[in-house]
Amino acid sequence: MKNTIAALLLISFLFLFPNKKVIGQDSSRIRISLLTCTPGEELYSIFGHSAIRIIDSNNVADYVFNYGTFNFDDEDFYLKFIRGKLLYYVSLERTNDFINDYAFAGRGITEQVLNFSFAEKNNIKRALIENLKEENKYYKYDFFLDNCTTRLRDIITKNKNPEAALPAVMPSQTKFREAIHEYLDKGGQCWSKLGIDLLLGLPADKVMTPSEQAFLPNNLMTSVDSCKNHHLVVSKSILIHEPIHEHSSPFFTPLLLFCIFACIHVIVSLFKNKTSVGITNLLDRLIFFSSGLLGILFIFMWSLTDHSMTKYNFNLLWAIPTNIIACFCIESKDNYCKKYFLFLSILLSLLVLGWFIIPQQLNISLIPIVVLLAYRSFKISAK
Repeated sequence: MKNTIAALLLISFLFLFPNKKVIGQDSSRIRISLLTCTPGEELYSIFGHSAIRIIDSNNVADYVFNYGTFNFDDEDFYLKFIRGKLLYYVSLERTNDFINDYAFAGRGITEQVLNFSFAEKNNIKRALIENLKEENKYYKYDFFLDNCTTRLRDIITKNKNPEAALPAVMPSQTKFREAIHEYLDKGGQCWSKLGIDLLLGLPADKVMTPSEQAFLPNNLMTSVDSCKNHHLVVSKSILIHEPIHEHSSPFFTPLLLFCIFACIHVIVSLFKNKTSVGITNLLDRLIFFSSGLLGILFIFMWSLTDHSMTKYNFNLLWAIPTNIIACFCIESKDNYCKKYFLFLSILLSLLVLGWFIIPQQLNISLIPIVVLLAYRSFKISAK
């Protein structure tokens, strides 16, 4: 810890008090660049990463400021992560160490040297050093609105005089959900895509502004490249070439597996012997209990977390929390139970008919499950 503090003090001194010989002139003795790292194989890295590099040739300093750091050893790490209260922070590391880490992970890095005046560079340096202070370095991470890339986007645009407006790099009507789908599909992450679509609510289907499109590292890199009116990029080079990755989706995709499950359930329910009836009732309890449990999770993510994109979740139209109770009424002859399942079958049927026109994009893999719930609800109501 003492070594870390000493190193930070030394680096702060070097950055805050540059060699007087270059004050007042932009001689490229200070270089600021954007580093864009290619996606990795794991879900947490599949969207890539961004960092900012500062080289001060006067003081032989070459460091990377990384806003994507968090403390995995926090005793409440998982609880904070689930509730959207996990704090990320900016950290400082030697550029060689940063590059070696990504080379070892088999990920590429592209560097864009940015076009700033000396005064603008000095302002950025001071702001970054100020952010390194213990009282300033933490921020509440939001994947879409406040992450390691949006922080750099704001540093780059707001410190350019006049302030730079980044151009759009995706079609004008692209939504947040569609933007991350591109990466998940390319990475063969069909199960992760399903899980993310289950948790993300209506806000994820908002059309992005040009600035919001830069929440993804590659989008920010492309947008900075395309900002012709400010000529933001002086030069561009590849520090690590991206290895060739071959991604393929698993054979048992969610859609295939759910179709198989739904078919088996329907076929078993057609037989009227004691064994088939017992299996059908067991499967009915399973799907209704599971949908109710998911509904409770969606309400929790909506109302009891700080995640901005998990609110107003239309998946609650089929994952109804009361199903967790209704699953125990499958064999009941009570009239209220029958009316509940009849109402449920009508609601789910309407949802399937309007699947592609409701405001929120629901994952198509769920259609067999929703159709199955509608069918079994109708059958139970008709007993």
